[in-house]
Amino acid sequence: MAPIVNVETAAVDLGALLDAEDGAIVTMIAGETRLMAHKAVLSARSPVLAAMFQHDTLEASSGQVTIPDVEGEVLRQMLTYMYTLQAPKLPSMAPKLLAVADKYGLSALKSVCEQQVIAQLAIDNAAAAAVLAVRYSCQNLTAAAIAFVKAHTHKVLATQCWADAMRNQLEDVIEVTRLLAEPSAETSMLATRRDIPTSGSQFHREHSQTRATTALPTVPSYAPPPDDAVVSRMRSLPPEEKGRKLIESARVGAVQELRALVAAGADLNAWDEEKRTALQFAGVGGHVEAVRSLLEGGAEVGIRNIRQNTPLHAVADTGHAAVVRLLTSYSADPNARGNLGRTPLHWAAYRGHFEAAAALLEAGANKWARDDSGAIPRHLASENGHQQIVDLLT
Repeated sequence: MAPIVNVETAAVDLGALLDAEDGAIVTMIAGETRLMAHKAVLSARSPVLAAMFQHDTLEASSGQVTIPDVEGEVLRQMLTYMYTLQAPKLPSMAPKLLAVADKYGLSALKSVCEQQVIAQLAIDNAAAAAVLAVRYSCQNLTAAAIAFVKAHTHKVLATQCWADAMRNQLEDVIEVTRLLAEPSAETSMLATRRDIPTSGSQFHREHSQTRATTALPTVPSYAPPPDDAVVSRMRSLPPEEKGRKLIESARVGAVQELRALVAAGADLNAWDEEKRTALQFAGVGGHVEAVRSLLEGGAEVGIRNIRQNTPLHAVADTGHAAVVRLLTSYSADPNARGNLGRTPLHWAAYRGHFEAAAALLEAGANKWARDDSGAIPRHLASENGHQQIVDLLT
């Protein structure tokens, strides 16, 4: 007879492996934090990491996985959950943990974080919660956050949190505003599209009409030219420093500083250690005006990073539909093949980014393209439970 295993005890024993380096063959890196983990555990929990380790990737060959823009404690919480399957004990970290859970396909952890964010909804964080919900397609959180904002509209819109979202995450704020304009019964259907038409042409007609009639927040569409004195000061910087500042400005969407650096002659195609350019960072952050400034300045739209992905791949992976449309309007190739042989549409489908997938189709993406494993975008959407995208790509 097989021995009876205490699941709770087994989880705790497995969790103890986090701090034991014996047999741990993968180094997870976030900032200055380096944690050893077992490849088998990571692969079993995360389909994204499993795919990394199964193919000829930098992570597979080096035995290191670097997670940019993530704090060390967030990494530790993620790994703790992957080993123990126990809810994280720091609710204040739930928003950041939700984002990294989405990135690595940890759906159960994402759901736990979603509930923790809902439990902490308040006037001063409701805008951030709503933006987080629509960015990562969190059904329950979107419904709760939109209902909360509707009940406290004037107070929420007067917060610094809302102002920050307007400045740094405009595309997501536009989607939040659209949901706020809907009747409450419809809002419960949340940040994914409702009643998807079976006809592709019908979808495009209705989608275009919706975009044309949705009430949007009023924001300035013009930024003044950079100050001459600032440009002059930046022009005296060494080329490497100008490139570094350009990437950092793009990362945070600092449009004025970005334009000053462009005017000062910064190399628009300067890259970091992973060959990521300012255009990729601006796109991944959803900073539409920063992307526009770089494109207008002559940034190379098809430049590839160390994984052979273009900026459009990265933007499709993070789901910023407005940036997808902007990049393709500057001739970004929607059918370029990158890491794992995937096109931008593969990544949008894999992540469940409906709007980005629709924008790629509008730009001529081939929905029948196969990646290195033979999968078409619809297969990836189906495997990850993104039924709306499956319907879109059928």
